[in-house]
Order: sequence, then C-alpha cells, then structure tokens
Amino acid sequence: MAEVTAAEVKKLREKTGVGMMECKKALVEAGGDVDAAIKLLREKGAAKAEKRLGRTTSEGLVHAYIHGGGRIGVLIEVNCETDFVARTDDFQELTNNLAMQVAANPQTQCVSQEDVPEDILNAEQEILTKQAESSGKPPQVVQKMVEGRLKKFCEEICLLEQPYIKDDKKTVSEVVKEVIGTVGENISVRRFVRFQLGEELPDK
Repeated sequence: MAEVTAAEVKKLREKTGVGMMECKKALVEAGGDVDAAIKLLREKGAAKAEKRLGRTTSEGLVHAYIHGGGRIGVLIEVNCETDFVARTDDFQELTNNLAMQVAANPQTQCVSQEDVPEDILNAEQEILTKQAESSGKPPQVVQKMVEGRLKKFCEEICLLEQPYIKDDKKTVSEVVKEVIGTVGENISVRRFVRFQLGEELPDK
C-alpha cells in the first residue's frame, strides 16, 4: 500500500475540492499518482452525484455574464447546499460557464424539459405533426417522427439537455453532475434570463 503525505492529500483536495479522507483513499488506491487519483475521484463522484440529486439547495450565486462588448448579457441563478461551496472555484467556474452557454445559444428558453410550458409544446407538436403528415407516411410512422422531432426540439431549448459548449461530447446536465461529484453537494440551476441588444424593439 502506497504511503501518502499530508501535503499530497492537501494538494489533491485543493485541486478537486473533495474531502480529505476521500482524497487520501484515492491517493492510496492510485499508488500515490495524483492524476490517477483525480480520475478515480471523478469516476466515484459521478456515481455519488446521483445520490445527492434532490437535496435542498438554498445557497449559491446570481451571476452576470456580458458578451460581445455589451451586446449580449445573461443573469443566471445557480444553487448549492452551502455558502462554502458557493465560494469554491469549481462552483463559480461552473456558474460562469453555464451563463456562457446561455449567451451562446439564443434558442435556450428553459432549464429542463419539465420547465417547458405546455402551450409551447402543444404549438410545436401541431407544427411538427403537419410537417410529418405532409410526407405521406402511415399514421404510426408520423407519430414516431413527431415524437423524435419534439424530443430534439426540447433538447435544443432546454439548457441542461444541450451539448456543453466546452465539450460537445457531454450534455450540460452531465457536466453539472460532474461538479456535484467534485464539490460533494447537490447543485441546481434555478433560472436565467438572456438579453440581446436591440432584441424585440418595435419597428420605427
């Protein structure tokens, strides 16, 4: 079994935000290899994140992000369980990146699929149904086409379902879960608003 020093454990904690005991176990398991220990903590963190979902989140940050020389602005509220985690670099970086995600995707309307208003879903479903019916396909095929396209529509307008701008192999939801595993607390995106210069101004 590899011997690890307190300094090594502290260094790993500073890099990951994970508790001292978990850092020590990971270093021992990784034979003292810091990079391998980080990988182990991330793998375990993803599993633990699932258990933390649903915990009450009443702390966090309201973050403002301005892009394009003041042409686009985003206000986003991201919650966690304690003020301690809200002050960590991992949480603050996530919050900023989520604001950037909203700024880069003007179609983003909701946090998750559960938040999509029923009238928007119904209107989109009606449009998609008419489009699918015009293909002349049988009704059962039309239904599957509509279901698939409606799912894609929700993924496009819902923040958590979108491909992450910094790694499109992951969804935003998966990235949030990774950070949950790292900081050891539940994290939830509560709300956001996006402003774009000149947007929805009345015609002169």
